Amino acid sequence: MIVMIRTAILYLVIIFALRIMGKRQLGELQPSELVTTILISNIATLPIEDTEIPMTVGIVPILTLMCFEVFTSVLVLKSKKARQIITGNPVIIIRDGKIQQKELERLRLNVDDIMTQLRTQDVFDIEEVSFAIVETTGTLSVYKKFSARGVTAEMLNISGDSADDTPPMIVISDGNVIEKSLSICNLRTEWLSETLEKNNMRPQDIFLMSCDRRANYKIVLKESLQNLKGGKNK
Repeated sequence: MIVMIRTAILYLVIIFALRIMGKRQLGELQPSELVTTILISNIATLPIEDTEIPMTVGIVPILTLMCFEVFTSVLVLKSKKARQIITGNPVIIIRDGKIQQKELERLRLNVDDIMTQLRTQDVFDIEEVSFAIVETTGTLSVYKKFSARGVTAEMLNISGDSADDTPPMIVISDGNVIEKSLSICNLRTEWLSETLEKNNMRPQDIFLMSCDRRANYKIVLKESLQNLKGGKNK
């Protein structure tokens, strides 16, 4: 029981620390962020595994690392020199379809590593690449040559409006109305109420409802109601 309580406390402390350090901690990590995350995970295990160790032995270092990471983030934000030292610089490894072999050697990458990353971005021929850049997070950004790019509406001179720039948003999730999504779609709760009333539905009946700025919507009922209504969704 004591172990469970200590684990729960440390869990909440770590969640708090990661939230303070920023959302980027949950995505692609900079070197300093990766080090901080590893240290926090290792420190947290000590009071959990040994109940004789005071909780402060785990909590204080975690909060200290959090403060240090926040300070480092501010320093990197304000100082270009510090940013270069701590996070490094992006490196161009392919230019005009040609691999920059010296840069690969400096980064200790091989051709297989590069081809694996290119294939994840639907590139199978290096000559299709205008620029490929290894970012400071270790990910590969690819800018294709014009001849290898997909056809866009701009190329075909097809005009659109602001509604085309906004993807469908989830306005009801498992019976809960998401008012922020309605706002993004430039819709009001009155529109939602009228739409549901027209379909003889309530928010709690709906598993998922999405909508776009043109008020085109799709509704997926909860499974229990799908069976009652013949499995039909709008």
